[in-house]
Amino acid sequence: MSSLTLVVDGVSVEVPEGTPTLLDALRDHAGVISAKDGCSPQGQCGCCTVLVDGAPRVACVTPVRRLAGRSITTFDGLDVDRRRAWTAAFLATGASQCGFCTPGMLMSAKALLDHNPNPSRQEIREHMAGNLCRCGSYEEVIEAIQAVAAGK
Repeated sequence: MSSLTLVVDGVSVEVPEGTPTLLDALRDHAGVISAKDGCSPQGQCGCCTVLVDGAPRVACVTPVRRLAGRSITTFDGLDVDRRRAWTAAFLATGASQCGFCTPGMLMSAKALLDHNPNPSRQEIREHMAGNLCRCGSYEEVIEAIQAVAAGK
């Protein structure tokens, strides 16, 4: 059986051809567990958000066959200091209650700050609209993103 190669968190990963989605490839072949399956195949909750060449993507509906040779970044692949900063901000503000949506939220938020290092509350709200939190921590998520943007 043929395969395709993805670069996941800086490591080349061989994925069997026929693997349907990026989420399947990450969880079944790359050992990534931070990207969660909250709604597949709908692709509407954002729990599986990862970065593909720096842009946020919902992994549960992204066909893996389109990603050969592309760079995939998951929460696990972030620099340790950045992971700690994000985690501390989410914990300090109460943005991470049950934690299921948190990795996807963090990847969307990272993409936002990479593009706009000082977003307004409204810009954060609009950017994060694709990430659902069943616990309802939306205001706390905004506060956490603002804290990371401010370097706190």
